[in-house]
Amino acid sequence: MNIATPATLGEWNAAGADYLPGLLGICFIKVELDEVVATLEVRRALGAWNGYLHAGTVTSLADTCCGYGTVRNLPAGASGFTTMELKNNLLGTAREGTVTCTARPVHRGRTTQVWDAEVRRDSDNALIATFRNTQLILWPQG
Repeated sequence: MNIATPATLGEWNAAGADYLPGLLGICFIKVELDEVVATLEVRRALGAWNGYLHAGTVTSLADTCCGYGTVRNLPAGASGFTTMELKNNLLGTAREGTVTCTARPVHRGRTTQVWDAEVRRDSDNALIATFRNTQLILWPQG
């Protein structure tokens, strides 16, 4: 598995269009070495039966931002990555509107990367989740 790094924002959005990011409606507005930003429109299909945004939706948004950041920062020769560990503290929620996730690297090594992310409600900038993700960098075998 070799991951080709998209060159434009349109390519970053297209890369996930047929996968979970596309299904959720994640829209990337920035994918840089030191920061990844994406938005998500809150809708019923992404919620829980109680009317709140589902924790899995928030986690998927943050994990995807951290993953795209990892791809953007893969060391030369690496064949890809996989999530080793993630931690999400859910502090609030959203019932409507848009949420935005901002992810930043904490550590970018040869064998691991660690990323932190925040998810905020756009209407009032309220923090609804803090997220930490550790990625294992994969190397060609043989």
